[in-house]
Amino acid sequence: MYPPRTSQVLLAALALLPSSLASFECNNIYTKGQRFNFEKLGGPRVVHWTHSDGMDSEYRFNFTLDVCNKLHRDKGVPKDEWCHDGARVCGVRTEHDLMGSKNDSIVPIDIAGTYALHSGLKYVLDPKFELLQDSPSNSDVSKEGVRMELHGGRFPFEDKKGMDQRAIIEFVCDAEREGDEGIEKDDKDAADDGKDGEDKDGDKDGDKDGDKNGDKSGDGDKKEERLSRRDGETKGKCENSDASLRFCGYDIENVGKDKKARTLRLEWRTKYACENAPAPDGGSSHWGFFTWFIIILFLATAAYLIFGSWLNYNRYGARGWDLLPHGDTIRDIPYIVKDMGRKVVNAVQGPGSRGGYSAV
Repeated sequence: MYPPRTSQVLLAALALLPSSLASFECNNIYTKGQRFNFEKLGGPRVVHWTHSDGMDSEYRFNFTLDVCNKLHRDKGVPKDEWCHDGARVCGVRTEHDLMGSKNDSIVPIDIAGTYALHSGLKYVLDPKFELLQDSPSNSDVSKEGVRMELHGGRFPFEDKKGMDQRAIIEFVCDAEREGDEGIEKDDKDAADDGKDGEDKDGDKDGDKDGDKNGDKSGDGDKKEERLSRRDGETKGKCENSDASLRFCGYDIENVGKDKKARTLRLEWRTKYACENAPAPDGGSSHWGFFTWFIIILFLATAAYLIFGSWLNYNRYGARGWDLLPHGDTIRDIPYIVKDMGRKVVNAVQGPGSRGGYSAV
């Protein structure tokens, strides 16, 4: 636990961090000169994975993600069975005893998001983007799309010895897919919890969830070891599914020197991952003819006025209004418009109440 003064300094330093470390705009993603708009892919999406440790337990994972906003807990879901406030990617692991000797246990796993800890520190999303064609992997060179890497998760959450988590989502160009084909959406209503991060009795989520993770994670390392022994069987392979969003692995990977992180890998096939993809509203992502016409007309008019003024100044020594080409006509424009308006009004009103007869 940091002393009060140190915590204040850390909080002040975190407040100065770029906002991109904590969030990003899913409709305005730039990388290597390419722009992607994933606004239509927003909302909670669910991916399932069932895994056996080869002994007497079966692990059922539900991975819920939202690439545009943080996730909200559904009504009826206990707080100790859902990730902390600020999660963008949440995994819920259900351990099913195949022997039937004990009840199923449910453990939430914070994979990616921006979280505030009781110590004053934060886990940040720190999003990173990379074009698939720039990937060091030979299998990705021929792909068109972008890779999104999200951080901030840990399991157990507030345990310093907990394993870092991250999510890597590969958005692959598929011009024939909208991106929501075959995907399970989480459309349940979010629970109204009052203040974020607090229970009704005033206790914060982290206290209850932290205790739960601490209690149930006593044998957590052993479970992670049993799971990791069999991770190699599916590593690097996406599930054989026609859904646009596919599960590709949840493995322990090296992320640096003497550092590892458990990585959730997903593949999302969508037309919005194509370069020069159409705008989500169905319109064009480029300027239309009328816009270009207005811009060219404005530039031509400006060039004419500037060149004409320069010519009048150097040739005739003109000043003020005389600098402008056809200055007299420009000065008369308000009167010309007024006369035209009067003629239009008279034409609409007609000849008057005399019926067209003139007085003798």
